[in-house]
Amino acid sequence: MTTALVTGGAGFMGCHVARALLAAGREVVVLDDLSGGFENNVPARARFAKGSVTDAQLVGRLFREHRFTDVFHLAAYAAEGLSHFIRAFNYTNNVVGSMNVINECVKNDVRVLVFTSSIAVYGAGQVPLREEVTPQPEDPYGIAKYAVELDLAAARHMFGLNSVIFRPHNVYGEYQNIGDRYRNVIGIFMNCVMRGEPMPVFGDGTQTRAFSYIGDIAPLIARAPEVPAAVGQVFNVGADRPHSVNELARVVAEAMGVEPRIAYLPPRKEVQHAFSDHSKLTRVFGATTQTPLRDGIGRMASWAKQVGPRASQPFGDIEVNRNLPPTWAA
Repeated sequence: MTTALVTGGAGFMGCHVARALLAAGREVVVLDDLSGGFENNVPARARFAKGSVTDAQLVGRLFREHRFTDVFHLAAYAAEGLSHFIRAFNYTNNVVGSMNVINECVKNDVRVLVFTSSIAVYGAGQVPLREEVTPQPEDPYGIAKYAVELDLAAARHMFGLNSVIFRPHNVYGEYQNIGDRYRNVIGIFMNCVMRGEPMPVFGDGTQTRAFSYIGDIAPLIARAPEVPAAVGQVFNVGADRPHSVNELARVVAEAMGVEPRIAYLPPRKEVQHAFSDHSKLTRVFGATTQTPLRDGIGRMASWAKQVGPRASQPFGDIEVNRNLPPTWAA
């Protein structure tokens, strides 16, 4: 039985990928520092190591001990908007940590490294976003993700490291950290509803995103090393149909059994419309599932009601306060 490492496996996407790998008969080791995830997210049959990918010695020891066949690198601090205000933290976690993982994959002859990037690498490009477009990231998070993509290309050229890169977008579902005020708008909305607070919307709510259910995404990521044509490629992955944030708020309120209450806040600098083309993914992986928004929101809402509201803690070490949205500083 082969062993896979899942970095960030106590987080939202990582724990779903770990479950998909276990279901496929793999042994799984999870590395996570619990900065954004929860230990009870880790599947019972996975082995858990608490720590950060920024700890090069720990990462190296895990590789030597377990001789991983494949590595799924999902560990990241994925607060796209907040990344402007935590630049050093962003680059340390998302770039330096990734370099530690890549180094060990090279040194230990890992078969395939699967990396979750983001559509944040595209910037404000024309939609639908396509893989052949040259990325022009506009925030430090997108810059960090693209830097890792470039480094993986260099590692493939120099060392023959096989990798598969996914660019997911606006993923939601069970086990998401709904207490995080800086990212994952669906979780934020559900948490606010359960706390009796209005749902916060930056701007007028007409901005659009293609919200993607995790049950459609995680199995594809887990299967990537077994798809030879995927190696060395970059894939958009997620839902096809965009929805406005206003529409999303209504769907969330309906699933939570309340009337929608929205607090419109001053707009922030962000891409107004973002959704991707997935024809390349379909060509290589075959037909993929597309869970309708109402169905996916309904499943997540059922889970959220079970776990209940979570306290929303401010980020502890903001580096730049200028232009920081007031709701993020409270």
